[in-house]
Amino acid sequence: AEPQPITEVDIFISTQRIKVLNADSQETMIDLALRTISYIADIGNIVVLMARRRLPHCDSQENVEVSDPSQDSKHQHKMICHVFESEDAQMIAQSIGQAFSVAYQEFLRANGINPEDLSQTEYSDLLSTQDMYNEDLVHFSRSENCKDVFIEKVKGEILGVVIVESGWGSILPTVIIANMMHAGPAERSGKVNIGDQIMSVNGTSLIGLPLSTCQSIIKGLKDQSQIKLNIVRCPPVTTVLIRRPDVRYQLGFSVQNGIICSLMRGGIAERGGVRVGHRIIEINSQSVVATPHEKIVQILSKAVGEIHMKTMPAAMYRLLTAQEQPLYI
Repeated sequence: AEPQPITEVDIFISTQRIKVLNADSQETMIDLALRTISYIADIGNIVVLMARRRLPHCDSQENVEVSDPSQDSKHQHKMICHVFESEDAQMIAQSIGQAFSVAYQEFLRANGINPEDLSQTEYSDLLSTQDMYNEDLVHFSRSENCKDVFIEKVKGEILGVVIVESGWGSILPTVIIANMMHAGPAERSGKVNIGDQIMSVNGTSLIGLPLSTCQSIIKGLKDQSQIKLNIVRCPPVTTVLIRRPDVRYQLGFSVQNGIICSLMRGGIAERGGVRVGHRIIEINSQSVVATPHEKIVQILSKAVGEIHMKTMPAAMYRLLTAQEQPLYI
C-alpha cells in the first residue's frame, strides 16, 4: 500500500546467481543464489521474482540447511518479492528460466549423467500433453467438498485449532487446520478435520492472507459464541504424480532436508501437484521420513516415468512428529 521508490537497475543472470546493480553507481542492490529463487513470472511489462532470504539471526554459512539438518528453511528464511518493470520483461523471465535449465544440465553431468540436448520446444511439447494432477480448482469447485460449518463455544473460549499455510503451488493459498485441541470447541463440534482448508471466517475471506493475519482473525473470535467457517474438505496428505519420461527433463523443484523449497512455475512438478513448503513423506511408496538429504536428491534425480509422492505442509509434519508444541488459537 506504500509508494515504493523506482531505481533504474542492471540485471545479471548466471547459472549460479542473479545480481541487480544500481545502473548509475553499479552498486550491488540484490545478490541472490539461483537456488533461492522460488517463483518467476512476467505479467505485461512486469517481472515478479520471489526468493528466500536468510533471517538475520541465522548462521553465516552459505548453506545453513545442510550445516544444521535439525533446522529447516521455514525457521531460517523469509520470502521476499522483487518487482521490476521493463519492456523486455518476458525475455528477462525466460533468461532466468534458461539459467535454471543450464544449471540442471550441469547438475546431471556432475552426477555422471550425460543428457542429450533438450530444446525448450521439446519441454513445451511434453507439458502440452500433461493435465494438472490433483488440481485445486477442480477439487474446490465440487459442492460436496465445500461447506459452511457452525461451531458453538463459550464466550472467552478459544477455537482450539492450530493453522498452517497451505503451501506455495496451491491455486487458492489459504490456511489448513493442522491440529485441534483435545475437547476444544473445534474438536467437540465434530464438523472439522485436520487437513481442512479454511476459506473464510464469519464471512471474512482468508484466501491469500499472511498466516499471521489469519491467526489474528481467528484469535479475534474469542468473545463470540458461534463461529461460521467456510471450509474445503482436504486430506492432510497431498498426493503428487509427476510424469517424467526421461532424466533429460528437469523436475522443476528443489528440496532441502526433505522440504520442497522452490518450484518452477509451469513445470512438470507443478502440474503434478508439488507445493513449496511441503515435507516429502514418500517417493514411489518408499518412506523418506528418515532418509538423508543426499539420498532424497539421488532418488529424485534418477526417477523417471510416473513418480508418485506424498507430501504435507512442513509445519503440520513437525506438529504430528512432536518436533514442535502446538500453539492453539
